[in-house]
Amino acid sequence: MCEANAYLVEKDQNKLLMEAVDTVEPEDEGVRLISIFGDQKFVKARIHSLSLVDHKIFLKE
Repeated sequence: MCEANAYLVEKDQNKLLMEAVDTVEPEDEGVRLISIFGDQKFVKARIHSLSLVDHKIFLKE
C-alpha cells in the first residue's frame, strides 16, 4: 500500500486533512486530494514537502 496522509502545516503543529490519499491534483487555487475510497477534498494550499518513506504529504496555505 502506497497511500499517504495529508497534513496542513500550521505554526505549532501539523493538522491531519485526509488519510489514505491516493491522488493529489493541482488546480488553479490549490490542490484536490482524493483518497483510495473516492473521498475528495479541495484545499487552498500548495505542496510544502513530501515524505515518501513516511507516506506523508505536507501542504501550506
